[in-house]
Amino acid sequence: MKQRILFIINPKSGVGKKNEIPSLIENHLDDSLFDYEIAYTKRRNHGKELATQASKDGVNIVCAVGGDGSVHEVGTALIGSETKLAILPAGSGNGLARHMKIPINITEAIQCINADNTIKMDTVLVNDKTFLGVGGYGFDAVIAKKFDTHTKRGLRGYIYLIMKEFFKFNPINVSIDIDGKVKTLPVVLCTVANSSQFGNGFSISPKSDVTDGKLELCLLKPFSIWSAPSIIFRFFRNSSDKSRFTEILSFKKAKIHLSKKIAHYDGEPFEVKEDLNVSVVPKSLSILIGK
Repeated sequence: MKQRILFIINPKSGVGKKNEIPSLIENHLDDSLFDYEIAYTKRRNHGKELATQASKDGVNIVCAVGGDGSVHEVGTALIGSETKLAILPAGSGNGLARHMKIPINITEAIQCINADNTIKMDTVLVNDKTFLGVGGYGFDAVIAKKFDTHTKRGLRGYIYLIMKEFFKFNPINVSIDIDGKVKTLPVVLCTVANSSQFGNGFSISPKSDVTDGKLELCLLKPFSIWSAPSIIFRFFRNSSDKSRFTEILSFKKAKIHLSKKIAHYDGEPFEVKEDLNVSVVPKSLSILIGK
């Protein structure tokens, strides 16, 4: 019996040509294994609504076609359900897709769907919000908020905003309670990592594993401008954990107190409370991955 797939395309995400994707699906999806439909998002959170309804209707796979924000909307709607998440990466960063070894080339990503290589991944719960890959409360949250309304997409858009905002940014103060051990300090980044990277190869937590039942809290401490090139180099060389300015803590549950109430979850900006309860939800989402 064929599996049913709903492809949810975000026409505004990333920098690619979304009008070519339906023909690529038609030409490369194995029609002996799958029947499919395509829907387009029309507003923020529409992907979540479409995915929720598809799961209720017994659709086997819902595929997010877009960037990490699109994956966040669709994927969080499927947590705890029998419906599997697939990804065709067509966004600016594609962090979760890269972590899952899903090719950025759309044709090759469709072939991963044909292979139907599925795992059960952990997800993250913060108070009443969920996310899949990476969430943060420092400079990354500022950039996510600015990028959300920025006209330039893709890596160039991120670089432009980082250069523009970095010299204005003041470190935030955080207080972290893990198993009763409290740490209070100023940070540039305070990032909860289930997967390894923000996107575009920028690795915040090189050893993160979405199936290990744990999360990593990645702290980047204040540094001088002269240290910035070496820090950036380490992030792109998958060795950020080796920097003297970083500290990575593994945990299952943590309490975090913030001095500024902004955040991003999977690149989507949010306002949050100053007191956060963070926990891993083990093996709560089925997802198709690459080789």
